[in-house]
Amino acid sequence: MRIFSGIQPTGRKHLGNYIGAIRQYVEGQDRGDPAIYSIVDLHAITVAYEPDQLRTNLYDTTAALLAAGLDPERCILARQSDIPEHTELCWLLSGVCAHGDLNRMTQFKDKSGQQKDLVSAGLFIYPLLQAADVLAYRADEVPVGEDQRQHIELMREIARRFNERFGETLVVPEHRIPEIGARIMDLQEPNRKMSTSVGADSGRVYLLETEKETRKKLGSAVTDSGREVKRGEGKEGIANLIGIYAVARGVSEDEVEAEFEGAGYGDFKKAVADAVVEFLAPVRERYPEIREDEAEIERILAQGAARARELAAETLSDVRAAMGVGVPRS
Repeated sequence: MRIFSGIQPTGRKHLGNYIGAIRQYVEGQDRGDPAIYSIVDLHAITVAYEPDQLRTNLYDTTAALLAAGLDPERCILARQSDIPEHTELCWLLSGVCAHGDLNRMTQFKDKSGQQKDLVSAGLFIYPLLQAADVLAYRADEVPVGEDQRQHIELMREIARRFNERFGETLVVPEHRIPEIGARIMDLQEPNRKMSTSVGADSGRVYLLETEKETRKKLGSAVTDSGREVKRGEGKEGIANLIGIYAVARGVSEDEVEAEFEGAGYGDFKKAVADAVVEFLAPVRERYPEIREDEAEIERILAQGAARARELAAETLSDVRAAMGVGVPRS
């Protein structure tokens, strides 16, 4: 089974990124044959950005993935822009992607509303490039967070349309969304997912912040006027903390509620902070040494790109032949 997923090199990675995506990457590298993970820098240029900061963010993100446990000998880790097959396949797939489907993508509506000077065409076709990222490797499984469900459905539809029009060529992928922690919410606005670009710093726990900062943020997380550590209507904040604790401790949410029956919110928040600090400690400890060696990071990315291109080139060759594009096969 082939696994593929991509992560943007934008901003500092937070607890939501770690639980919803990065942790799945590490688990998947021993199930995938192969597991392919891409730092999708081409996606990052669809909104306003600074070139120097983009490169810095790419090194930061790669180092964080390696610190979290990705092993380039057990998976393929590559930079998207080093693999031109992604962009060519994106253009070829545009012939079977409906404008109306792209127009319905809720992430485009959300992100375009945040752009002050320019809403780029790249932002509009972002899901099409995302589809090419996955379909280029004939991936069977795509580990993602809950917020990517609509994009996965689009790439499945694109693959089906292509196969119906040109013959069985592409694999229709399945998403893999974690049962617990698929959508980690902002600590201050628990009706909105944790995000690097929206909301205050106090609403998100960064992977690489200090232990003191993490404890302070979780200690001041918004809950409600009650006392019971239980999920329910109007208890979005406490439900978010229950999910975080469950993932950090490797237990079910029902077990969390049973463990803290009769406890107050203060004691529970302290326990969540202890669990998260311990949960993130290995990443925080390994990161500095990995991040300072940019030459080694580049070596790893180049090695990954070479392996990834072999797989993507095979798919692209089949797609071109099926569509009647380029030199015909002998």
